Order: sequence, then structure tokens, then C-alpha cells
Amino acid sequence: MKHLLELAKRNQDRAWEVIRQTDIINIWKSVGAEINLVGSLNMGLLMKHKDIDFHIYTSPFRISDSFLAMARLAENPLIKRIEYGNSLDTEEQCVEWHAWFQDPDNELWQIDMIHIVKGSRYDGYFEKMAERITAVLTRQAILKLKYETPDTAKIMGVEYYQAVIQDGVRTYAELEDWKKQHPVFRTGPQSPRSSVPHPLHLPHCL
Repeated sequence: MKHLLELAKRNQDRAWEVIRQTDIINIWKSVGAEINLVGSLNMGLLMKHKDIDFHIYTSPFRISDSFLAMARLAENPLIKRIEYGNSLDTEEQCVEWHAWFQDPDNELWQIDMIHIVKGSRYDGYFEKMAERITAVLTRQAILKLKYETPDTAKIMGVEYYQAVIQDGVRTYAELEDWKKQHPVFRTGPQSPRSSVPHPLHLPHCL
């Protein structure tokens, strides 16, 4: 277990260096935004997947502020690609940005930025989830599962947390069985609906 904790600490330190080099927090603050770190890095659970998640709020919400922040981020030559999605006309009321940063080892870090209308349904959604998770967190079990997960497998952080905390999953084989019973169910307009019982409900934009 010690080497898992060391690997997690090393990658988390690298993630914070990406945040520093992009100046992403100050960029969003410069357009009047509140920016919250969410997801695995925020909870000390970043393992192998090189991704960093932020939820961002402005009041009033102006899409021009979102584009202005991205224009400033794009000036950084280490930002290699940016993608955009608009879900403002759904119940999620958000704009999503995904940027890829190239670190000194030529590895790409994905930065997910969800710009959410303040006071909307998912305002504070993952921030509150993080509080519940850290209150009962079995950190070593989650880190072990993340480490054992093949790099080709696509498993979201929230799936690990629910499997471990709610259902006592402790091995990757158990996680695979658990996923068959809990397929991801997204509520976005183009998301397929699952017929399998007890799906994991997630907003499309998050």
C-alpha cells in the first residue's frame, strides 16, 4: 500500500504544478468567477488518470465571460487543445470546457472546467458530494482499486466512491461485477437510457 500512496502523492504534486503553470484559478477569478477544485485531486484520490476538475460559477452568468477566460488560458503555449460544449438549454444549465496541457515529460493532462449557472439544480453538486465522501472515506481501498484498474478501462471517480462506500467493494473483480449492476445513466439530451436496474444517475454535464 505504501507504493500506492507514494504514486498518488507524486501525481497529485504534478497536478498542482499544472494548476500553477496554467494560472487557471487566477484566470477564472479575473472574469469574476468563483472556481472550486472538485473530483479526485480535491479529495487526495488522484491516482493514474491525469485529469483535473473544476466547477465554476459566475453571477450573473455570461457566456462571454466563459470565452474570455478560455482565450486567456489558450495564450499558454502548453495548452494544446480546447473543447467546448453547451448545455445551457438543459436542466443542467452549464457550459463545459476541456483543455489539454502538455507537461515537461510530454504527457497530456486533461483539465475539465464546468461553468455552471449559480443557483441552478447542480450548483454545489460535487462539492457536497466531496464533503459526504471525505466524511466516511476509505482512502486506501479507493486508491488500490484505481491502481488495479487497467489504463484502457473508463471508470469515473464517482463510481469508485459509490462502490467502495455504499457497497463495500474492495477488489477489481468485485468492481467489474458491481459496474454490471450499476451502469452509468446520464441525463443529457443525447444520452442513452439504461434498462438495467439501479443505474448510477449522473448529470450529463458533470
